[in-house]
Amino acid sequence: MFNEPHIYDDNYMQAEVIVLANSEDEALDLLKKDDKWNIEELRRIKPITVALDQPCVVSKSVYFG
Repeated sequence: MFNEPHIYDDNYMQAEVIVLANSEDEALDLLKKDDKWNIEELRRIKPITVALDQPCVVSKSVYFG
């Protein structure tokens, strides 16, 4: 078995979450409100942080499946 984080408590092929918050802890607190997100597993993943002082592309997703 792979040691990949299982971040969502349901069967899924790919899960992604994008949160706008002032800190990683604040983002995880927001996600705690939905019991499906596994916060301990999410902590294993280094988040991508984006400074909000200039325009930027936050996310791009293409799923072929």
